[in-house]
Amino acid sequence: MIYGGWSRCNITKLKADFTGFLPFDNGSLFTEITPEGYVEGPYMFVRNGKYYFMWSEGGWTGPDYRVAYAIADGPMGPFKRIGTILKQDPAIATGAGHHSVIQVPGKEEWYIVYHRRPLIETDGNHRVVCMEKLYFDNDGFIKPVVITNEGVSKVSLP
Repeated sequence: MIYGGWSRCNITKLKADFTGFLPFDNGSLFTEITPEGYVEGPYMFVRNGKYYFMWSEGGWTGPDYRVAYAIADGPMGPFKRIGTILKQDPAIATGAGHHSVIQVPGKEEWYIVYHRRPLIETDGNHRVVCMEKLYFDNDGFIKPVVITNEGVSKVSLP
C-alpha cells in the first residue's frame, strides 16, 4: 500500500487478508519513498513489468497543481523521476491534479481520472472530476496528457 500527504509518502506491505502489516527485511513496517516535489495523491500501477509511481505537486488551489511520475523496476524503487504529465491548460481549466489511472481489462487502453477547476470557478475548493486518455510512447514513458472539454468516449467493458 502506498499512501501519504502533506509532502510525505510511505509504502507498506499488507497481509494477504488486509488485517495488518508485514515487516520489511529490516523489521520496519513503513518505508518513506517521498519523491522530490511530492505533495499528495500517490498512485502506483504496473505496466510491462515496470512500476509507475505518480503523485500531485504544487498547491492544489493554485495554477501550479500538477501530476508527475517516476518509474522503477519494483514497488520499493529506487524511482527515477521522469517529469510532469498533467497540468492546467489556461484555455480549458486550472488546478488539474490528484488522479487515478484505469486500464481497460485485457487491453492496452489507459485512462487518467483527475480533478480540476473550471475557468469561471473562483472557489479553490470547488473541483470537478474529469477523464482523459493516457498514452505511452515506444519507450514506455507517459506522454503529456491533453486536457479537453470533451473527456472520453463511452467504453463498454466485458
